Amino acid sequence: MKTRTIEPLWTAEDVSTFLGVPVSTLYQWRYRRIGPRASRVGRHLRYDPADVRAWLAKQAG
Repeated sequence: MKTRTIEPLWTAEDVSTFLGVPVSTLYQWRYRRIGPRASRVGRHLRYDPADVRAWLAKQAG
């Protein structure tokens, strides 16, 4: 039986560190709809790491 692991969602601070940009830039990108896709979980903003990586690959390509 295979065990599937689920990668935890990232906070804005996690994405900021991963991309090397300030958190305020992420919020500006979200407002302008040009950054990686994010979702609200309650009042918190969360990012799927796979979406962030896909967005980054698209920017580089």
